[in-house]
Amino acid sequence: MQIKAAIVSEKDGPFVIGDVELDEPRGAEMLVKIVASGFCHTDELARIQALPVPLPAVLGHEGCGIVERVADGCKEFIAGDRVAFSIATCGACEKCLDGWPTQCAMFPQLNFGGNQPDGTSRLSQNGKPLATMFGQSSFAEYAVVNERCAVKIPEDVPLEITGPLGCGIQTGAGAVLNRLKPRPGTSIAVFGCGSVGLSAIMAAKIAGCGIIIGVDRMKTRLDAAIQLGATHIIDTSVTPDAVLEIQKLTGFGAHCAVDASGNANCTRMSLQCTRAGSSTVVVGGGLDVTINIEHDLMKMSKSLIGVVEGDSNPKVFIPELIALYKAGRFPFDKIISFYDFDDFDKAIEDSHNGKAIKAVLRMK
Repeated sequence: MQIKAAIVSEKDGPFVIGDVELDEPRGAEMLVKIVASGFCHTDELARIQALPVPLPAVLGHEGCGIVERVADGCKEFIAGDRVAFSIATCGACEKCLDGWPTQCAMFPQLNFGGNQPDGTSRLSQNGKPLATMFGQSSFAEYAVVNERCAVKIPEDVPLEITGPLGCGIQTGAGAVLNRLKPRPGTSIAVFGCGSVGLSAIMAAKIAGCGIIIGVDRMKTRLDAAIQLGATHIIDTSVTPDAVLEIQKLTGFGAHCAVDASGNANCTRMSLQCTRAGSSTVVVGGGLDVTINIEHDLMKMSKSLIGVVEGDSNPKVFIPELIALYKAGRFPFDKIISFYDFDDFDKAIEDSHNGKAIKAVLRMK
């Protein structure tokens, strides 16, 4: 079938909406009419080729929509189901079978390699294949998605807000709730108060942290941090020594930290601001970081941990986050700004300047 999709054809190239061909679903796949898709920093990294997704490609990996039809092998969903998408996984490796799909042995290939698990793409233009992303490529009117990538969304939750649960929001929340698991009353520092960092702050409040410190240099993001649960904020544009400030606020340093900044200096500070025996989770990678192993790690028995997608099992964790949202304890909708599907430039601009924390593109 012919659909409209946003195509990136070259490194640093724009998102250009054009006509593409979408093949029918096969095996355990389903055809989904896209309602909305979050714009994530990972999409930007793929566009500029900091993440080497093959080009030309249709990006987008925080999609949600309504199932139109399913292939014979799809047993979990039926036409009419409301779904949000998350990561692509093989479902058969040791980690998948053990309940750790974010550590799937095929994760890089399935999410960034440009094809479905069978090695082919469902998308093409003028007879030439287009690469896919995260097994969904949700910057389009329709997507073919494997049932392993999808989570059913309850009828009493606005579908258009749920796409970002599949990546950015579960990444931040999961870093805290699934990996760090801070004890009530403890302290946490969160570097980078974009959608991932703010999700970590909301999760820290749910966990009962007594001191929750948001670190950023954009006022809009710091204001949001306070609204969503931070007890303290540090503006690095006026307080450059965030490590010293955090140590003052917490006594011996934070009990744990999350670096969601994608900034090498912040990664180092997030490790240095914590106390002995602490753990720091990094979720915003992509840069080389220099640390002193003796001083920054071994001397105080610290851990620096890389976490993908919040160490989540999306089919379990996303429903948990939705339940918390419905209970008024995880108001992730407050960080969402909506844009028309054809207004990529505005969504990107507002994301860069801090006007939008989590931009979500809605289909017309």
